[in-house]
Amino acid sequence: MDESILRELLLAVSRGETSVPQALERLKALPFEDIGLACVDHHRGLRQGLSEVIFGQGKTAADILAIMQRMLAQQENILVTRLDPDKAEKIQTAFPQSTYHAKSRVLTLFQHPVTPAGKGLILVVCAGTSDIPVAEEAALTARFMGHTVETVYDLGVAGLHRLLAHRQKLAEAAVIIVAAGMEGALPSVVSGLVSKPVIAVPTSVGYGASFGGIAAL
Repeated sequence: MDESILRELLLAVSRGETSVPQALERLKALPFEDIGLACVDHHRGLRQGLSEVIFGQGKTAADILAIMQRMLAQQENILVTRLDPDKAEKIQTAFPQSTYHAKSRVLTLFQHPVTPAGKGLILVVCAGTSDIPVAEEAALTARFMGHTVETVYDLGVAGLHRLLAHRQKLAEAAVIIVAAGMEGALPSVVSGLVSKPVIAVPTSVGYGASFGGIAAL
């Protein structure tokens, strides 16, 4: 439950559209709901502006469905990350209105429109096409949070002319997220071209040596 949902609930009570007992029932689960397998943080949207994100890796489809059901009861939008296709299929059988983004392994389900929250463009860049799944996960997550996002892919340092062709777009962005494999050379190059935050996301694919992430650091 985020601020906009709580405000609408209170307005519905004031207009007589929702009874006080109905409103109390909705608010009972705040700040969290212990469902045994998880403590679902319904209060997170009020505290941080974004509902809890479900990390799909390591959870069964039944676990994810149980958490989703409690979040949906509180009118929360759903974002599940690191979700394998077989689990996604079971979830979509239960919730056909959900959308599975196979490349990024992200599932979304919207019960209400996303409130625009950004203060500028987020540009997501990746070095090679093998980095696209990670870049797409970042882009989808940022859009889910209400930000305006654009993507530019396959701009690795092996062909810097490809990156320089997008200098105008780099200049327009408020924040740039750069996904690049192994030693993560591209974020350093991008940060040398702009005067804005650059978030480096090293991936574990591609040529070079990562040394468990040490090289990128």
